[in-house]
Amino acid sequence: MTVPTRDGLRAHLVRTMIAGDVATPRQNNLLHYRRMAAGHPYYQFGLELKREWTERTVLEMMVERCGVHPDPYHLYGDDTIDPDITIAALEAMGDRIGAAARRRANVVLATGHPATLTPLYQGLARALTAAGCRVLAPAAGWTYEIDTGYGGAETRRIVYADGGVAMLEGDDGRTHHTHDAAPMEAMLDALDSASEDTAGEESGFWPDLAIADHGWAGAAGQAGIPTVGFADCNDPALFAGAAEGRIEVAVPLDDGISAHHYAPLTAFLLDRAGLPLPA
Repeated sequence: MTVPTRDGLRAHLVRTMIAGDVATPRQNNLLHYRRMAAGHPYYQFGLELKREWTERTVLEMMVERCGVHPDPYHLYGDDTIDPDITIAALEAMGDRIGAAARRRANVVLATGHPATLTPLYQGLARALTAAGCRVLAPAAGWTYEIDTGYGGAETRRIVYADGGVAMLEGDDGRTHHTHDAAPMEAMLDALDSASEDTAGEESGFWPDLAIADHGWAGAAGQAGIPTVGFADCNDPALFAGAAEGRIEVAVPLDDGISAHHYAPLTAFLLDRAGLPLPA
């Protein structure tokens, strides 16, 4: 793993479509903006947004914070993420992670995109652990049911990847995508509990920093935990949370690219944070 230059990272983001012209459909983005503005819980990511958001003001906010196409009459086709906004947000995230590392802070890491983002989170988790941080892993094995439609339901449980990255697993033994805030809320409930049975040796600790995405990040920010996270251009809630001061940094990127393409971002973040790269 080598640290890219800023120009090199920008070229990589555009070449891999992590930023620049991205594959996320514009019509999907606008649908999510409309539903977030309407207060649909699935699109709030656990945040209690205070502003009177409309589809138009959400779009304007996403132009500013993500770099999506500004034309409200651009209704179909692909959309954009400004790579310079992505890099600036990565720098801010790296600074925040570096500050946490120097304090040997308590940190939680979690992802709703385990198929693509897990190695990025693992790189951060292992570097933070090596720096003396406590990476918390509460509520392992906690389960809940999700509605699959047509009266069906499936069980999801909190599991941890090596390094201490929370994600959801199903009864099929596979990890699953999620927008839900409930798992992070369960993790924080466990940490808040004084019961040895509930929180084990994690009892009494509270996160100084959350590094996450989707509802994992939203729930942490809503709980008042300093939170930095990643968000796609169809995930307006975290950017709205940043606009309202509940999320410290929201990094815009396409979160569905092949996992190995995020390695330069990991190196850039670690270097910015002043943490060593893995051998």
